[in-house]
Amino acid sequence: MAGKKGSSPSVYKYYKVSGDKAEKVRRECSRCGKGVFMSSHKNRRSCGKCGFTEFNQ
Repeated sequence: MAGKKGSSPSVYKYYKVSGDKAEKVRRECSRCGKGVFMSSHKNRRSCGKCGFTEFNQ
């Protein structure tokens, strides 16, 4: 098997570690909740799981 379905090997890109604290780099989806991050585009943010989109102003 290649791996578990839905697992993200690049999850370390979503957090920034400084000292003993970890900060989230990307925004979480307001519909899906914790653990589901939104992708950043030129004029919007979108969730890859549910398709929710927020437009920048």
